[in-house]
Amino acid sequence: MASMPRGRIVGTGSATPKKILSNVDLEGIVDTNNEWIVRRSGIEERRIASKDLNETTTDLATQASRNALDMAGISPDNLDMIVAGTVTPDRQFPSAACMVQEALGASNAAAFDVSAGCSGFLYSLSVANNAIQCGTCKTALVMGVERLSTILNWEDRGTCVLLGDGAGAVVLTAEKGDNGVLSTHLKSDGSLGDLLYSSEGKLTLPKVLSCIDQKSFHLRMAGNRLFKRAINCLTSIAREALIHNAMKETDVDMMIPHQANIRIIQATAKNLKIPMDKVYTNIQRYGNTSSASIPIAMDEANREGLLRSGTNVLLVSFGAGLTWGASMLKWAI
Repeated sequence: MASMPRGRIVGTGSATPKKILSNVDLEGIVDTNNEWIVRRSGIEERRIASKDLNETTTDLATQASRNALDMAGISPDNLDMIVAGTVTPDRQFPSAACMVQEALGASNAAAFDVSAGCSGFLYSLSVANNAIQCGTCKTALVMGVERLSTILNWEDRGTCVLLGDGAGAVVLTAEKGDNGVLSTHLKSDGSLGDLLYSSEGKLTLPKVLSCIDQKSFHLRMAGNRLFKRAINCLTSIAREALIHNAMKETDVDMMIPHQANIRIIQATAKNLKIPMDKVYTNIQRYGNTSSASIPIAMDEANREGLLRSGTNVLLVSFGAGLTWGASMLKWAI
């Protein structure tokens, strides 16, 4: 029997807004200070999308996608599928993926969104890879994109200091052999949805952030309970991925986690006995960009030359739902 193809990442891309909001800037908006934010989260600054700078969800996702397609040397006409992980599309419908499809001119692709909170990119990657393995797709564009600034309560220092905006994308092509997406592992627990959820109603925007295109709902989070649950779930799903691929922790060349909180990342790495010099972090520059955080980090690590052919890459994420997931990749760009 012929071996089943798998999705191989052949291009990565990312895009972030121009406006940088530093911790010092936040001191004038909410009761906080730089030392408190860095100590509790590892974040020094984040990017905030402006409604008058062509920085919509669609704009950011399109730019990231073009960067990934350019690296892959693939025309939008050759895409069979576009999957966007997001909870902050520009419109309720049509989907962000369909709006990106139109912007790219990718008329041959099926396009749709996946809503899985911060795990949205890994859920989307799993959907696209499964389509490739089934033989119904040969080339896919997978995105994670968010404008979390549009749904924040800027009077809640427990959440507004953590989150930012951005987009990341990868191009997958069908390939037989040992490279590509080795496995994906997804979990959810809807009974814990009250730890991170959306609540109806707009809140007052600080004048300095009048550039934000605010939505009609905002984010609520039970931070302490979520923190403990995240570490346990990330550790267990990573171990599941390792066992499935008959790998040990020492076989992981690079772990790229969801950039939620540096303490969560450090605790997960410690549980897995993966040294921090094998863990890619950029949370200090972007904060938590939800579903965009892993593809942004992957793109930066790739362009910095940290992901070489044959590298075993472990992706892990956790988010609203609750959802969590892991994917093991054999890098081959």
